Amino acid sequence: MKKKKNPTIKDIAAIADVSPATVSRVLNYDTALNVPNETRRRVFEAAEELEYESPGAKKRKNKQSVFGFFSTYSAEAELEDVYYLAVRVAVEKYATMNDIQIEMIDRTSKKDILSKIEGVLCLGSFENEDADWLKNLGKPAVFVDTFRENDDFSSVLIDTRLGTKKAMDCLLENGHEKIGFIGGIDIPGEKDTRQLVFEERLNNLSLLKAEWVKLGQYTPKDGYRLFKELMTQKERPTAVFIANDSMAVGCYKAAHELGLRIPEDISLIGFNDLASAEFLIPALTTIHLPIDYLVEVATTLLKRSIEKPLPYPVKVVIPPRLIERDSISKI
Repeated sequence: MKKKKNPTIKDIAAIADVSPATVSRVLNYDTALNVPNETRRRVFEAAEELEYESPGAKKRKNKQSVFGFFSTYSAEAELEDVYYLAVRVAVEKYATMNDIQIEMIDRTSKKDILSKIEGVLCLGSFENEDADWLKNLGKPAVFVDTFRENDDFSSVLIDTRLGTKKAMDCLLENGHEKIGFIGGIDIPGEKDTRQLVFEERLNNLSLLKAEWVKLGQYTPKDGYRLFKELMTQKERPTAVFIANDSMAVGCYKAAHELGLRIPEDISLIGFNDLASAEFLIPALTTIHLPIDYLVEVATTLLKRSIEKPLPYPVKVVIPPRLIERDSISKI
């Protein structure tokens, strides 16, 4: 897939069949905007699609492959944390370009659907019952940005630890020592990797303040709430590491309401580099996760597993990179 240069709000509006003003308000999670969820979905999908230019689907030479796509995220959850929508869109684009039919499946899918799929791409947080169901399905499966340590499934992951290290390096190199964290919990009782690395790094430097670590859901709503909790304390940080870009949107809104200028009064860095990140004002510095490559590698690995079963499960880790924009100031 070939990278497209600088998609604009007008480009997104044309594909989504809405006004540029609607695109701007959707990407900024404007809660006062009264549009159907289907409209919001079209805008987010158009934004992700414009990140890459398709060279066109390949001409069919052989029988079309049929892959299952098992996601634990509902359409509503995708709109709250657009990362998972972006992964689904990337899967659909890659499938179109490579003559693969995608069937959305889950544990309630009918036998006639399950019988025709050759393998499964899996996205989300899976319970033991899900893993057992996949094993009993008897089809090769690859987990996308998810890893189950005790199961015989291959996985392709983003190096979240490295991404967090790069985010912290960026803040520290810009002179910030008073750093807050806004994040969430994926698995009850377990700290997310981003929080673990953040706390380890600042604890080693004797800079960690527990009261500056705020946790909630990975949504704009909780980003807004947690940022206000953090920044209305008597002592507050000069910079905040935000665990995903959806939360960052809420942080931007809260900063505006508190009269805080980004980056003059507070520096922010996100994680994911969703399409909306560059449209925030100022544009968000964030950690770019190569979703298109993640999907390409996962699908290639699934094809290989279908053609010839792997003797051992494979774990592939892909490094993210820092995208510097305008939301961090040097002090």
